[in-house]
Amino acid sequence: MPIALAKLALFVLCLLPAAWLAWQVLLGDPGPDPVEHIVHETGAWTLRLLLLTLAVTPLRRFSGWNGLIRLRRMLGLYAFFYATLHFASYLLLDLGAFWSQLLTDIVKRPYITVGFSAWLLLLPLAFTSTNAMMRRLGRHWQRLHRLSYLITLLGVLHFIWLVKADLREPLLYATLFAVLMLARWRPRRLNHQS
Repeated sequence: MPIALAKLALFVLCLLPAAWLAWQVLLGDPGPDPVEHIVHETGAWTLRLLLLTLAVTPLRRFSGWNGLIRLRRMLGLYAFFYATLHFASYLLLDLGAFWSQLLTDIVKRPYITVGFSAWLLLLPLAFTSTNAMMRRLGRHWQRLHRLSYLITLLGVLHFIWLVKADLREPLLYATLFAVLMLARWRPRRLNHQS
């Protein structure tokens, strides 16, 4: 598949969850608790896209298709897009735009502290995702973008601490994160030993 077509397909696929959520809201059918549904869905898609972003390197290694690397930036930017929707829906819909309540939550609720920290760490990654910033930062760009591992871990912790009863979904994401990290780091250790 040509890279331009792959990028277009990925762009549309990544936009579909937001479009579907907007459609549900417009129809007046986002579930019994609309705010919780919107906050949950935007958060879940943030985590899914962060995991997909981390999956690019192992998938490229196993598939041999180097074009996958050219899709990673879009996945990362969409993760930031959904994270921002998640944060905005929490602040505006759940808290009614009370910034003082947000600050209280950040201090008193560990899952909010961790989630907000992940969003803050995503900001420099989004702002430095252009080719010009890659050239300007040089080798420091890759170091900065390694924050994606920490961000994803914080996202997983945010979800685990948020869920009160059924931990299956957050533990699935935690397992996927662990597998992706093993797939990413294991070949380096093997190469180092040989």
